[in-house]
Amino acid sequence: MGREALCRCRWGAEGADVKVQLEGGELILRGGMRRRVSVVDLRDVLPNGDQLTFRVGDEAVALTLGAGAAERWAKAIATPPPSLAKKLGIDAGTRVKVWGVVDDDNLEEALRTGSAAEKGNIHLVVGRVDTVSELQAMFENVGAELSAGLPLWIVYPKGPGQQVREAMVMDALRGRGLVDTKVAAVSARLTAIRCSRRKVS
Repeated sequence: MGREALCRCRWGAEGADVKVQLEGGELILRGGMRRRVSVVDLRDVLPNGDQLTFRVGDEAVALTLGAGAAERWAKAIATPPPSLAKKLGIDAGTRVKVWGVVDDDNLEEALRTGSAAEKGNIHLVVGRVDTVSELQAMFENVGAELSAGLPLWIVYPKGPGQQVREAMVMDALRGRGLVDTKVAAVSARLTAIRCSRRKVS
């Protein structure tokens, strides 16, 4: 679903230039106006020329996105976002090795879509970390799977004040000959980076 644009927003009686994002089932406005609303709370979503119009509660909203863009945004809002399991590449036949404590309902539900890994029969690894020491321990624990070319999702808290940050994860990947291939929002408090062994041509 992810989309992003700089545009003019009219929200009720208020107007401002904003950066608008459509991500993780939410419409997020930053800049001259700050709003965060679930797409399920948007009513009467319609493209109207270069504007996307909708209602949130009793307030009318218009985003001036440009010719053609309003229609694409309306279609994206109407399309249900993929499940977390789908974003992580997990289906009923996926055998998942999990490292760390799964303490998030969204992640737990996604992992239940697959099945527990059996020795020698693993398709995907998911590592849940909060601290630098956990990140290092996870890499040590899943080294054999990474050497075999299996993908690894590193799941960690997002936002300020966290020990594990995106730049730190990326540095850890490069130092181990791994490349990032995808990112996914897990929940309001967790994000994830997918990585695998760099292929040698």
